Amino acid sequence: MKGGTIQISWHDGKPVLTLDFHPISGLLATAGADYDIKLWLINSGQAEKKVPSVSYQSSLTYHGCAVNTIRFSPSGELLASGADGGELIIWKLHPSETNQSWKVHKSLSFHRKDVLDLQWSPDDAYLISGSVDNSCIIWDVNKGSVHQILDAHCHYVQGVAWDPLAKYVASLSSDRTCRIYANKPQTKSKGVEKMNYVCQHVIMKADQQRGDETKTIKTHLFHDETLPSFFRRLSWSPDGSFLLIPAGSFKVSPTSEAVNATYVFSRKDLSRPALQLPGASKPVVVVRFCPVAFKLRGSSSEEGFFKLPYRLVFAIATLNSVYIYDTECVAPIAVLAGLHYAAITDITWSPNASYLALSSQDGYCTLVEFEDKELGEAVSISVGKKPVDGEEKKHDLEKGDELMTETTPDESKKQAELEQNEESKQPLPSKITTDGKEKEHIMQKTDDEVMTETRHEEENQPLQSKVNTPVSNKPARKRITPMAIDP
Repeated sequence: MKGGTIQISWHDGKPVLTLDFHPISGLLATAGADYDIKLWLINSGQAEKKVPSVSYQSSLTYHGCAVNTIRFSPSGELLASGADGGELIIWKLHPSETNQSWKVHKSLSFHRKDVLDLQWSPDDAYLISGSVDNSCIIWDVNKGSVHQILDAHCHYVQGVAWDPLAKYVASLSSDRTCRIYANKPQTKSKGVEKMNYVCQHVIMKADQQRGDETKTIKTHLFHDETLPSFFRRLSWSPDGSFLLIPAGSFKVSPTSEAVNATYVFSRKDLSRPALQLPGASKPVVVVRFCPVAFKLRGSSSEEGFFKLPYRLVFAIATLNSVYIYDTECVAPIAVLAGLHYAAITDITWSPNASYLALSSQDGYCTLVEFEDKELGEAVSISVGKKPVDGEEKKHDLEKGDELMTETTPDESKKQAELEQNEESKQPLPSKITTDGKEKEHIMQKTDDEVMTETRHEEENQPLQSKVNTPVSNKPARKRITPMAIDP
């Protein structure tokens, strides 16, 4: 594994707010505060034993505001970009014999304020977006119109995700709640079913006991709006068995200090976290699963929490570092720190799992290149079939207090019945929302407070990584170990 911060003029020195790999060609798209979307070709550095480099390909110019999120559709034929002021554009690929060009296909207008995150449905037909106007919108891309508005949040929606099995969508907000919506189709007069998402879970607080006392107190599971980032991007696993949610703030006991955490939700129970990954010194703002599954390493150790027939790899980005995990190990397989002078804004994996890229408000991007089969031997995933058993293993590690997430009273009975009838057949992952903040304030705060100690002096300097090692020298070694949560 080699990598480093590529010190070129990505977006005229302005913050790079988002990036994504094309699922077919592997081109890297970046966007930021200069209003443009740029496409880059990744050049491997393995032959020269150097960090990878990039070659500029083209720019997509249309937006008149900062671009906060870009995502390619699963087929690679479309690109969605969300920007300040509610701008949401669909770009379409126009291939030719000599080159490929992207042109504006549709402009989706309804959001009144900045679009912070978006995600495609598995079939390219729909798109979900989250905005500073406190709403999520599900768009019918073919018609270019609003299909459904989800407006239950009372603060910024900073993260959205679409279940790869097309059953659920999730939203994370700075109102300190995560909402899970289930698709309950409505039948039209012609007998055609219309997609309709209904809120199934509102994840907000945890019930914790006071030592030996019978009384419990409620503590929030997520950071409030003071979190110095306007992104809280969550991610489903490629097989749909797990949902990974950032911006967690977990207390081991009512009197202890809150620990920054990432929550893992099993598809079997989307009402509460199945696992929490603590230990980050800064809040977690972005999580992303690698799209490739890998063959089990065959370790005889019983440390893993996930019962899967393959290994999944995922990256967790805090404001100033990246943790890389796989589902066969308890501790992270790598910790990358000291990469940027300002907050990390987005992360993405290449379609063949050769590269991990991250963007930052300091105007630079970092590329990490993995050697052939360094992460393992790739295997196929049967997405669309019955999800694999995502139940976490029992473990001898210290376990957290029981977590009980709140649901609205009028929903709880319906949810219980739905879970028995449907989730017994298909376990489902869940998501959690985080807090938002005005960009102008965040930019100032991250510039002042989120300062990493070092930056690579040379582009070809290898990226520092630590295996199974926490960032700080305090009791972080214990804190970074995932903890199973009792049912």
